[in-house]
Amino acid sequence: MSDWTTLLEVGGPLAALGGGAAYTRARHPGVYWSTVGLPLSTARLLGSYGSVMEACGLTMQPSRLRALAVRATTRREVRPVPPRRGIIRPTSTGLRLRLRLAPGQEPADVAASAERLRHAWGVHAVYLKDVKPGVVELRLVGFDVLRDVRMPRKAGGGLLKVPVALREDATAFVRDYRAVPHQLTLGVTLSGKSMYLRHLVTGLARQPVALVGIDCKRGVELAPFAPRLSALATDPRQAAELLPVLVSEMEDRYDLIKARQGIAPGTPDEEITSDIWGLPEHQRPVPLVLFVDEVAELFLVATKKDEERRDEMVTQLIRLAQLGRAAGIYVEVCGQRFGAELGKGATMLRAQLTGRVCHRVNDEASAKMALGDIAPEAVYAACSIAPELPGLAVAGDTSGGWSRIRTPFLSLADAAEVCRESAHLVPDLPALDPFRPAVPVRPIDAPASQLKPVPVTE
Repeated sequence: MSDWTTLLEVGGPLAALGGGAAYTRARHPGVYWSTVGLPLSTARLLGSYGSVMEACGLTMQPSRLRALAVRATTRREVRPVPPRRGIIRPTSTGLRLRLRLAPGQEPADVAASAERLRHAWGVHAVYLKDVKPGVVELRLVGFDVLRDVRMPRKAGGGLLKVPVALREDATAFVRDYRAVPHQLTLGVTLSGKSMYLRHLVTGLARQPVALVGIDCKRGVELAPFAPRLSALATDPRQAAELLPVLVSEMEDRYDLIKARQGIAPGTPDEEITSDIWGLPEHQRPVPLVLFVDEVAELFLVATKKDEERRDEMVTQLIRLAQLGRAAGIYVEVCGQRFGAELGKGATMLRAQLTGRVCHRVNDEASAKMALGDIAPEAVYAACSIAPELPGLAVAGDTSGGWSRIRTPFLSLADAAEVCRESAHLVPDLPALDPFRPAVPVRPIDAPASQLKPVPVTE
């Protein structure tokens, strides 16, 4: 009887501890990783590093000098040596360590063994970063960071740089307009496309940047940000009037560059290789970002007159995408589907959009429209996005690289409040004044009266 009592006394706390650990791992993976997962994975890595590298085929024969030294001192058999390992650096989401590749090895050899390393060291995923020739960095992620997004504290923002989402390797996905001037963002309803757009607008709202919007859904997506917008078009007719003004603004900026650099006035804009960033700061025009939501609404036509207007708008959008970067004008195009079936000019416009972000789509063809021409293997990742994970997307660019990202939640009220607080940063652009959206006056809540109403009598 005493043995059963002792067993219950010892087993009860152990069971409770195990149950608590399982609950913490499921509900609070960050806490579980910091308290349990990090020590276990570090111990596995230190204890099995050599054997794991040998099993993955990442070991190399030692140099002749080392082989002679081993035979002379220990008289043991000379075994292959693994890559030299640097200091293990723990983080809140995983581990990082650098490896010095042996002669004859390349980063692709280590990347091919990432899945084996993940299972051997008990982590969620292993990613590889090329640091410099001969040195790579292994990023071990302890849990699925995209399940509950927590942006890192040091996200790397700046002028025209917006940390908008979290990558699957626990680093921030930064939308850098100077590196990737124009971008196409696709996603069906409730896929998180609007959340992505909110982060872009709120990130740029705090910067000295002009924001222009075209929202043909009567402005339901961009109208809440009206205090910070320099111009807003809410239907195709207004967009047809706004786009020529933006093209004229772009041409004026090219004239400014020509005058500053002494270029002949008749030189075509396409032959000017410099940009506004080469101008003195006091002469430099303010950068301008154009947001186009539901771009398909600009392509849909019902009459012959609408078709002529559509062709003109598409031509102006293509000109902005082709020539706008040097003039400090950047284009952000959003939609549910964007392909050749929209009409003339759609494919040409898409070819000018360097960055691609694809949220959940309804068919494989839509994913191919966004990613098929730059990263074909990313199409399957985009097609596997589950509906219960809004904000999850696949981001790629024309370099062929891609990664899975997820945007954190941001309410529309909070985003609109940021735009109201930064309304004083709206730059002075007289050409856009006729398109400046009307900002409704905020109602003032009257304090509740402390007087009791007089009762009504007959």
